[in-house]
Amino acid sequence: MTATTGRGGVRLGLRANLAQFSLLVLVNALVGGMLGQERTVLPLLADDVFHLSAYTAALTYILAFGATKAVTNFFAGTLSDRYGRKPVLVAGWLIALPVPAMLGWGPSWGWIVAANVLLGVNQGLTWSTTVIMKIDLAGPQRRGLAMGLNEAAGYGAVAATAMATGALAERAGLRPEPFLLGAAYLVLGLGLSLFAVRETREHARAEAALHPVQAAGELELTTAQVARRTSLTDRALSAASQAGLVNNLNDALAWGVFPLLFAAHGLSVARIGVLAALYPAVWGAGQLVTGWWSDHVGRKVLITAGMLLQSAAIALVAAGTGFPLWAGAQILLGLGTALVYPTLLAVIGDVAHPAWRARAVGVYRLWRDGGFAVGALLAGVLADAYGIRAAIWTVAALTAASGLVVAVRMYETRPLRHHGSHG
Repeated sequence: MTATTGRGGVRLGLRANLAQFSLLVLVNALVGGMLGQERTVLPLLADDVFHLSAYTAALTYILAFGATKAVTNFFAGTLSDRYGRKPVLVAGWLIALPVPAMLGWGPSWGWIVAANVLLGVNQGLTWSTTVIMKIDLAGPQRRGLAMGLNEAAGYGAVAATAMATGALAERAGLRPEPFLLGAAYLVLGLGLSLFAVRETREHARAEAALHPVQAAGELELTTAQVARRTSLTDRALSAASQAGLVNNLNDALAWGVFPLLFAAHGLSVARIGVLAALYPAVWGAGQLVTGWWSDHVGRKVLITAGMLLQSAAIALVAAGTGFPLWAGAQILLGLGTALVYPTLLAVIGDVAHPAWRARAVGVYRLWRDGGFAVGALLAGVLADAYGIRAAIWTVAALTAASGLVVAVRMYETRPLRHHGSHG
C-alpha cells in the first residue's frame, strides 16, 4: 500500500493520510448517529403520540428527509468543488443544531417533518463531503476499501443508535430522552469538523494532474453535462444511479414500514429496536469486507448479487411472521445492502474524472437519496390502498428488477492494478 505522490508533493493513499482518514471515519459515524436516533422511535411516535392512522401521513417525515437530502447532495458536490470540502461539512453540522430539540419537544407532527427537512440538509452536506474527502485522500487503488470504511462507520452508528434509542424509549418513554443522544453527536461532530478536519481539495487536484484525459473537453464538463452523463448516457454511472435509488427505496421501507408491521404483531419497543438495528448493523459491518472485495473481484457482480439478495430478504419479511424469521430477513437485507452500497460509490469514483468527480458523486447521491422520498410515497400509498404486506411485496419485485438492470447495462469499472501504484 505505497502512496502515490501527486502535484505539489501531495500524497495519495490510505497509509499516507491515515490520521485524517481515520478522523473522517469518526465524523461520519457521528453523521450516521444523527440518522440512527430516528430509526426506532419516529415510526412509533407517529402512531402512539401523534395518532397518524394513514401510512402515507405517517411516512411524511421520510418523504421530507429524502427529498431534501437528495437535492442537498446534488449541491454538496458543486459547492465542495467551488468553496472546498471543509466549509460545506461545517455548514452541514450548523444546520442540524435545532434538530434534537425539535424531535424531542416538537408539539405537532409538522415540527417532526420540519426537523427532518433540516436533518436532510445536514445529512446531504456532511455525508456527501465525508465521502468526497475520503475519495480524495485514498487515491484510485483503494477506493472500494475507502468507501467500505466510510459507510461501515456511518451505518454501524445508525445501528448502534437505533438499538440504544429503542432501549432508552422502553425505559424512559419515546420523548425526549432518546434524542439527547443526537444532541451529543451534534456537538462532537461540529467540534471535530471545525477544529480537527483539514481540507482535501488539493488531493483531488493532485490526482487530476496524474489522471490521463481520454477526450478533449473532459476537464471542462458543465454541471448539466455531468448530470446527463451520470443519470443517462454512461452505462455504468446510470445503472449505478438507478440501483442507488432502489436501494434507498428499500431503506425507506425498512425505516418507516417494517417497525409498524412488527408493532402490529405485538413486538415490544425494545424488540423492534433490535430488529431496526440488525439490518444497518450487518450492512455497516459487511461493508468493511465488501468495499475491499470489490477492489479485487470487480464492482458489477457484487452489485447484481446484492440487489437480488435484498429482494429475497424483503420478500421474506412480507411472507413471514415472528421475531426469529424477521431477524433472519433483516440480516439478509443487511448483507445484500453491504454488497451494493460502497460498491456503487466506488463505481462513481472509478468512472468520473477527478475534475468533475465531486459533482458526479452529488448527482448519484441525488438519485440514491431520492429513493427515500419515492419509497415513502410508494409504500405509504400502496399500504393505505392494499395493505402493508402488498407494499412490501411490490418493493421486493422492484428490487429484483433493478438487479437485472445492473446485470444487463453496467460495464465493469474496477481500475486495473499496476505493481507499485497501490494507494
